[in-house]
Amino acid sequence: MSSLPQLSIRDTAAVVARVLFPTIAKGPIIRRPRVVALAEKLRLDERAVATLRQLAERYPTGPVLLRQPFRPQAVVLDPAHVHRVLAETPNPFSPASSEKKAALSHFQPRNSLISSGREREVRRALQDQVLDSASPVHRLAESFLPAVQQEAENLKRTVLRSGTLDWESFDRAWNRLVRRIVFGDPAADDIALIEMLQQLRSNANWAFLKPRKRRLRAQFLGAVEHRLRKAPTGSLAAQMSGVPSPDTSAPVEQIPQWLFAFDPAGMATFRTLAAVTGHPNVLSRARQEITEKSSERSYLPLLRACVLESLRLWPTTPLVLRQTTGSVRFAAGTLPDRCGVLIYEPYFHRDEQRVPHPHAYFPDRWLNDDDGDWALIPFSEGPAACPGRHLVLMLTSAFLSHLLEGLSLQLESSERLDRGGHLPGTLNHFSLRFTVQSSN
Repeated sequence: MSSLPQLSIRDTAAVVARVLFPTIAKGPIIRRPRVVALAEKLRLDERAVATLRQLAERYPTGPVLLRQPFRPQAVVLDPAHVHRVLAETPNPFSPASSEKKAALSHFQPRNSLISSGREREVRRALQDQVLDSASPVHRLAESFLPAVQQEAENLKRTVLRSGTLDWESFDRAWNRLVRRIVFGDPAADDIALIEMLQQLRSNANWAFLKPRKRRLRAQFLGAVEHRLRKAPTGSLAAQMSGVPSPDTSAPVEQIPQWLFAFDPAGMATFRTLAAVTGHPNVLSRARQEITEKSSERSYLPLLRACVLESLRLWPTTPLVLRQTTGSVRFAAGTLPDRCGVLIYEPYFHRDEQRVPHPHAYFPDRWLNDDDGDWALIPFSEGPAACPGRHLVLMLTSAFLSHLLEGLSLQLESSERLDRGGHLPGTLNHFSLRFTVQSSN
């Protein structure tokens, strides 16, 4: 069996320096604000996409192997291969890559994302059941949506008094909502729990390079278990408690992933707010949808499409990792066993050869079934697709609907989103700031 094409040392260095290093430096587990700001200023994500585009021109059949002395790594360059790798997960393409294990073990060592075999099956099944992953509207929507409205209305009152909406105020309100959704109303102000998780996630950014804070992790997981036992009806944790499951399901260690994943969901929501308010036609249609569905906000197709389009333009998980569980044949050659497989989402999401209007904000692409020859994977896809994708879209679109209702928002430094239809490769959510007035 012939091996896949291997990049030269120079090309490997380019991929490491322009694609992998900036992505890791921004923070794969928790964002580093200064690095995100630098990435936006220097257009690092755009340079990364350009680097892979040049490689794809020379290696159209891909994947290609990086030239490095340690464990082999391959970069995927073809949309068809993206779909194949994700469809053939977890075998022969395991989501439990060495890098992912090293990072996530800092705070959730038995989570389904880094589990294998029967343990992964049991833990993933538990996630799917509690998160209602097959349904566009979660079974607890009637419990969740009033909390969404309350937190959004509280945020609106706050920003109307100050006249500005920034990331700090948005993030505070969003995290209160997340705690209520996960653990119920008594956890709304449990800042200590989130602070512990933030410390562990900061450590996890370094993966192999930092020792695990085992005492802090035990303290954090103990706090999660306490909240799980006390969770009131109508919360995700109460649903978790009510599901009969074997001991290997490790329910306590499935919950931190929800708290972790809702963080980038907040980033996507805030960026969506900037994109929608910066596109008057989209804003007008979104407000029309809100008016028509003011009494039922569990399913808002256009606003969900707006969130998806923001995730396409600015993926919150830019690098999808897999690892082979045996040798795998491609037309260009064979991937060896235990080979890392790297899928850089921004390259495929902004594919100028296949994706129509790749640099424009065009939510309508998500409202039809014709996805063309694309690899748009904001929530991944296949057996390891994000089990909370529908829940996230329900909550983010509902939260946006309340913010857009009754508020007139103007993005400061709006030129960041005005490059003649070519939106930037990086949008630093930490620095987004809106002037706010009542529209009533």
